[in-house]
Amino acid sequence: MAVNTIGDIQLKQLIEASLFVLAKPLTVKFIKEDVLVGLNVSRARIQQMLNELQQDYQERGVQLVKVATGYRFQTLEILNPLLQPLWQEKAPKYSRAIMETLAVIAYRQPVTRGDIEQIRGVAISSHIIKTLADRQWIKTVGHKEVAGRPALYATTTIFLSYFGLNRLADLPALSDIESLQAMFEHAQKAPAVIEANTNALPQTKEESTNE
Repeated sequence: MAVNTIGDIQLKQLIEASLFVLAKPLTVKFIKEDVLVGLNVSRARIQQMLNELQQDYQERGVQLVKVATGYRFQTLEILNPLLQPLWQEKAPKYSRAIMETLAVIAYRQPVTRGDIEQIRGVAISSHIIKTLADRQWIKTVGHKEVAGRPALYATTTIFLSYFGLNRLADLPALSDIESLQAMFEHAQKAPAVIEANTNALPQTKEESTNE
């Protein structure tokens, strides 16, 4: 077989294997330029193979899903209650303050720290903002043109991927902004991801007490 050609069966196998081996969401662009470097494979053909893999895994315990940062394998959500004991000790714990702050940013972005405090009705420690930024769930997208020019915060594609979302429109619907508990519950039910999770940092003492 020539270096620059590959059959459909082997192509699908290679893409499937790369999704497991590289342990991160993969985009069509990354697959073409990095996984299939040196091979003459179009983006349309790669997308076709990904679509076929999604169909292949449709009735399996592990599924191929598309999130904001690319395609990844994750467990079937309905199996999570049965699988929970297997990773429960390693699962990150999030304080109510952390999750409420994240939810306000997600549903009202872009927002300032003052906006978040007004909605929550309590002061927010700098550590909470730093924690969310360190986990790459939020980022500064500008500054509000008022006195002091406070930073405006918004969520990232890494945030969407972590919670199994492809876009902001996929966030669970809220009847009002006070229903922030929905975001917390959504996080606890998120499917197990078949990838190295570098964003799940251990809970600190300040997070657990700042509720």
